[in-house]
Amino acid sequence: MTPGARAAAGGPPNPGHLLGYRNSVNQHERTFVVSAGRGPHGPNQPVNMPVDFTSTYSYRPGVHASLDYAREGMPSWSPLEELLAQLEAGTRTTFQSQGQVTTAEEHPVQVLPGLLFSSGMAAISAVVHLLPPGGHLIMPRHSYMGFSALAQQMADQGLLTLHRVDIADTAQVSSTLHDVSTLAGAQDARVMLWIESPTNPMLEIADLPALLAAAKQRGVLTAVDNTFATPLRQRPLQHGADVVVHSVTKFLSGHSDLIMGAAITGDREIHQRLHQHRTLHGAIPGPMEVFLALRGVRTLAVRLDAAESNAGELSRRLDQLSRDAGLPLRKVNYPGLAAHPQHQRAAEQLGGFGAILTIELDADQPGSADAWDSAQPGSGEPQPGQPDSGQRITSQRSEAEVADAVLSALQLWTPATSLGGVESLAERRRRHPGEPSSVPDGLIRLSVGIEDVEDLFADLLNALRAAAAGEPIR
Repeated sequence: MTPGARAAAGGPPNPGHLLGYRNSVNQHERTFVVSAGRGPHGPNQPVNMPVDFTSTYSYRPGVHASLDYAREGMPSWSPLEELLAQLEAGTRTTFQSQGQVTTAEEHPVQVLPGLLFSSGMAAISAVVHLLPPGGHLIMPRHSYMGFSALAQQMADQGLLTLHRVDIADTAQVSSTLHDVSTLAGAQDARVMLWIESPTNPMLEIADLPALLAAAKQRGVLTAVDNTFATPLRQRPLQHGADVVVHSVTKFLSGHSDLIMGAAITGDREIHQRLHQHRTLHGAIPGPMEVFLALRGVRTLAVRLDAAESNAGELSRRLDQLSRDAGLPLRKVNYPGLAAHPQHQRAAEQLGGFGAILTIELDADQPGSADAWDSAQPGSGEPQPGQPDSGQRITSQRSEAEVADAVLSALQLWTPATSLGGVESLAERRRRHPGEPSSVPDGLIRLSVGIEDVEDLFADLLNALRAAAAGEPIR
């Protein structure tokens, strides 16, 4: 069978089972991410799986071979594809949140090996194209900007009808599911519900069990982007999702040094179609990138714990600062804060509140340094960039200008897009024309890394003070 014929048949090498690498669903997830996807014990066996740098594989006439051309599949992908699939399906988990440790024996769902893609957008595109022409896509009004642009482009081309919803409003989404399913039934069209939770960048939390159940009842295909939560904090397949996608670039690989995506499903037909799409569109990752991503996943548990702990502490400190006059900090948004609109839902549904938070800057708030002397123990004297006590500065700058001034003053945090790495990144999201107007101009998304929290807070506080003092953007 030629590569094209095998791709048309939709069959990856060994599509139906995990390939027997050393892994165990009885392990705690912290152990599993380290031990899974390794070869058997034995003399002269490598601890890490070898990397195949090859584009093609030899064959012998008349003898079946599972490997042919590397665009269809290669052994270097298998350890990471299987690890991610089993992690999404369920292992023995240990969740630690706010000092409380809970261990749960999960019942893994049936899952096929994951499918790695050249980027998160490549994985997203493959999943969205499960919808036939004329289908209906229900998606969050706030979502990853690349996905939103792709969905809009497909709608503009007449390939699908787009329905944007507030994914945190369960009643609204359920009503839309009813209306769109009824309409699609009359048109003999297919419907897909796309969920992000938490959403990017507004951090809204969807009621996953309720929405997935409602969609399943109506025969609606469901996809969940689990990039922000990771399978260590949320497993949509266990709630009935048909397919889960990841930007492996972010938390999973965790070092901002590669671009990759993944899709995971337990449905054989969906799996075959996604594999066929990947093969025919050439959306495959390189073997070295896969090696680096697998190495990054090994430390996912410790990295996420550290970053999430930092995010929680920063959110509490910044939230306290936002209540006083003096700095242009209007609001802090983090699912772990009691003030978050879906805090209780997040506490019940997630294994942790994550490592992403946002702050909103207010250009209309006058600055006064004396309110901030108490923010740092022993800081009775004005800090560099801090106005003298009692001095008030009224700014005529816009929210965007104030946010850019904060970003310009940062020394430790890096102003950059993307998220999920060991380093802390900050970005004003509305700098991108594709972000919807419902995202505030002065919103800065903070991707919290694993640095010392005291250093991270001090840098943010100094940057806020510099912006309040009207220091020019550098």
